[in-house]
Amino acid sequence: MTFTLTHIDHIQLAAPPNSESEARHFFGTVLGLTEVEKPESLKNRGGVWFEFGSYQLHIGVEHTFSPAKKAHPGFHVKNLPAFKDHLTSFDISFIEDKNLPDTERIYVDDPFGNRMEFLERKKLPFSN
Repeated sequence: MTFTLTHIDHIQLAAPPNSESEARHFFGTVLGLTEVEKPESLKNRGGVWFEFGSYQLHIGVEHTFSPAKKAHPGFHVKNLPAFKDHLTSFDISFIEDKNLPDTERIYVDDPFGNRMEFLERKKLPFSN
């Protein structure tokens, strides 16, 4: 092969039109992501972009929006129990899942119904 995939640049989730303020509250205030300015050439499409670490999360407007119920991003969280308490303080519900060994994980719907996974591995894969 003459090319190599190096990392994920960004994740995009869809949202309905005129949902930017809800996105800012959930992804910015609740999750603590930093909003980044969209390029001028893309601003008229609506939506809002965020960053965390070396990644970006784009919330893009889809006029015939339908939430993703199965497909989802998975976010690693340090101290998932504290994160669950934080979500509860905002009255955000989550579903716990114990199906992966040595992993605690939850599923959360964003304000638009898109499924998101948050997990903390107690033991790294392939470690002894």
